[in-house]
Amino acid sequence: MYHTLINQFVFTHMDLDLAIRLLVATFLGAAIGLEREVHGKEAGFKTYSLVCLGSALMMIVSLDVFMLFNGMANVDPGRIAAQAVTGIGFLGAGAIIRSQQGGIRGLTTAAGIWSACAIGLACGLGLYKQAIFTTFLVLVVLVVFSRVQRTVLPKKNHPSGHSEGGQ
Repeated sequence: MYHTLINQFVFTHMDLDLAIRLLVATFLGAAIGLEREVHGKEAGFKTYSLVCLGSALMMIVSLDVFMLFNGMANVDPGRIAAQAVTGIGFLGAGAIIRSQQGGIRGLTTAAGIWSACAIGLACGLGLYKQAIFTTFLVLVVLVVFSRVQRTVLPKKNHPSGHSEGGQ
């Protein structure tokens, strides 16, 4: 028992890999959150960082549970990840509000939080290329698409000059 407890605090090269997964997730979430924070959104730098980091850890825990109980029980490594995707929807739903003018605000924030969760899950699996490319695409959508939307679409659809009714 004592030896097992000590082993929990001895770091190996596998632990370095896990630390990298968590760090990459944190910094990719931070990149998206920084863009949101710069544009004055409620969910920003820290929120996106934490969502991405937390979902990466959930994926790592999923994989560890699968490895620990493989052969002893019927364990689905995707179960925790699936619950993360569902659960993050509640956080996103909290970001969506109806304005007094009848518009809805927060949809882009909710979608961004959901995307950050997916990026974190990818980092938790060690899928760095996919996570980095997805982060790049999320930033393209938030920055470039917003500019295109303000330029191309009629102003009456976006009274505040932002995408998705004030995003």
